[in-house]
Amino acid sequence: MLSYSDIQAASQRLRDHVLRTPCVESQTLSHIVGAQVFLKFENLQFTASFKERGACNRLQLLTTEEKARGVIAMSAGNHAQGVAYHAQRMGIRAVIVMPRFTPGVKVERTRGFGAEVVLHGDTLETARQHAYALAEAQNLTFVHPFDDEGVAAGQGTLAMEMLADQHDLDVLIMGIGGGGLIAGVATAAKALKPEIHVVGVQTERFPSMVNAIEGKDLPIGTSTIAEGIAVATAGQITREIVREHVDELLLVDEGDIEQAVLMLLEIEKTLVEGAGAAGLAALIRHKNKFQGKKVGIVLSGGNIDPLLLAAIIERGMARSGRLARIRVSARDVPGVLARITALVAEAGANIEEVHHQRAFTMLAAQNVEIDFVLQTRNLQHVEQVLQVLRDAGMHAERV
Repeated sequence: MLSYSDIQAASQRLRDHVLRTPCVESQTLSHIVGAQVFLKFENLQFTASFKERGACNRLQLLTTEEKARGVIAMSAGNHAQGVAYHAQRMGIRAVIVMPRFTPGVKVERTRGFGAEVVLHGDTLETARQHAYALAEAQNLTFVHPFDDEGVAAGQGTLAMEMLADQHDLDVLIMGIGGGGLIAGVATAAKALKPEIHVVGVQTERFPSMVNAIEGKDLPIGTSTIAEGIAVATAGQITREIVREHVDELLLVDEGDIEQAVLMLLEIEKTLVEGAGAAGLAALIRHKNKFQGKKVGIVLSGGNIDPLLLAAIIERGMARSGRLARIRVSARDVPGVLARITALVAEAGANIEEVHHQRAFTMLAAQNVEIDFVLQTRNLQHVEQVLQVLRDAGMHAERV
C-alpha cells in the first residue's frame, strides 16, 4: 500500500518540475463560514491542475526501456494535459485516447503538448478499453489517471506543502473522483499529523466512492458541472486507502458547486472548475461541521469551459437578484413602453432585454405583456422596481 516514504520520494522527484503553489488564508471566506479557511491554489499549475503532479511522478518512475517505448493515457481533460506536457518535457512518446465528445479546445491543447491524440468512442469507458488495446498492441505503458500508487504519491505532495505552510490545520477538504488525489493527500497528512480530519467530497450525481466505502447503492448520473470528479467506479487501490485514512465523505449538489465557483471568482479573483470548487461547496453547505476550525481546501484545477462559466455567472446573478426577469401588463397604447422604461430607470435598474408580447397571452386584446431582463443590485432592489411599476397602475411580477 502507498506509504509516506513514497510521497517523500515523489516530492524530491517533482522539485523544479511542478509549481509549489501557495496555500493562503481567505479572510472573506473565513468570515462567511465561521472557520479559518486556507486555499491551496493548484489551479496555478502550468496545466491548471494538480494532475500534473501524479503524471510527472509516474513518468519519472518508468524504466529506461519503458520511456523508450512510450506511454498511453485515457482522459478527457486534466490528466491528458498533465501526461502530455511532462512526457514532452522528458522526451517520451505520449498517446492520449479521448472520447469523441471531448471539447475541441482540450483536444488541441493536448496536441499542443506534443501528444498523439486518438479520438475514440462516445463514453469514457469505451475510450479506456481502446487505450488498453492500443497499449497492448504497441507495447506502451498505461498511465492510469488515479488508480496507481505512483500517481497518488505525486498528488500527495501537495499535502506536504500545505502542512509545511500551515502546520496547525485541523481539517483538509477536497473533491473525490476516482480517489487518486485524496489517497495521496490522506496518506501524507495522517503521517505528518495523525489527528487531522480528512474530508472527501463528491457530487450527488457521481457518488461512486460513497457507494464503495459506505456500502450504499446511490444512483450514478450521466453529467455534472464537476466533470473532473465524474467517475462512475472508484479505484480499487484508492478505495482501500480512503477506507483507512479518510475520516468523512460528503455530498454536494450542482447548485452548491455553482455557488462555490462564483464565490471564488468574485471573492478570490481566481478561476476554478467545478471539481476544483467541490471542497468549498461542501464547506459552505456543511459549515456547522467546521465552525471555529482551521480548514485547508484544495482548489484542484481551473480548466473550465468558457460557455459553462458564462452560464454559471448568469445563473448566480439571477439567484442573487443582480439579474431579474419581470413581466409587466399594461394598456396597449402609444407611449406605454416609453413610460415603463422611464419608471424602471427612475428605480435605478438597467434594462438588458425587452420582449413585447401581444398574440401569445391571455390578457384582454387591449392589453400587452412586456417581459424585461433587468440588471439590479439585489433581491430587495428587484422588489423596489416592481413596487414602482405597481404604484403607477401596472401589474408587475417577477418571472
